[in-house]
Amino acid sequence: MPAARKAMIDSQLRTSGVNEPFVLARMGAVAREDFVPESARAIAYVDRAVPLGDGKHLAAPLVHGRMLAEAHPTAADSALVVESGSGYLAELLRPLVGSLATISSDEIAKGKRGRKNYSLILVDGAIEQLPESLAKQLEENGRIVTGIALNNVFTSFLGGLTFLTLIMGHTTFCIVVVYNNALARLRRMGSSLADASSDLGAGAWTTFRLVTLPLMRSAL
Repeated sequence: MPAARKAMIDSQLRTSGVNEPFVLARMGAVAREDFVPESARAIAYVDRAVPLGDGKHLAAPLVHGRMLAEAHPTAADSALVVESGSGYLAELLRPLVGSLATISSDEIAKGKRGRKNYSLILVDGAIEQLPESLAKQLEENGRIVTGIALNNVFTSFLGGLTFLTLIMGHTTFCIVVVYNNALARLRRMGSSLADASSDLGAGAWTTFRLVTLPLMRSAL
């Protein structure tokens, strides 16, 4: 599905500010549909998690794109991927690091360790608390990249899940989405129209209200 991968990159990654060449190259090269059940191949590139069965999911493309971008993998890295059941993230990362090992989230939950320490650990999914057994496998000055589940924050500091925490959770998510969309649109717009408006005598507020904001409106 090369066309679907290109559409994923153009409509989900680039528009959300994921533009690192190595990320786009890997996500354009790896066939995401090969990592989902046959019945889910048609929806492998949708902008949400894809069920794999047994309560496991393949995360949305943007999640993996951002994880790779934040990880800044290099050929000097010894990497460990904590798998969620698909193998997709490990395949994306494999040629970008010096060595790669994988371990399942179930094994981590049981306290199992990898064979050595790692300079880079990626957890394919969101965690509420970093397992001690995983933290001990990180080299000094190493990096861990994962999602953070808000449930633990809400329970620890706000007394549990309430209507207020529901609103806060949705607000947190929406702020990130709007920020990424607006930033990506600003990067694509360039400065030529704003410069032309300034040359015609418009002030900063007038330029923003009549030029910049209308061009950004669909991203907001």
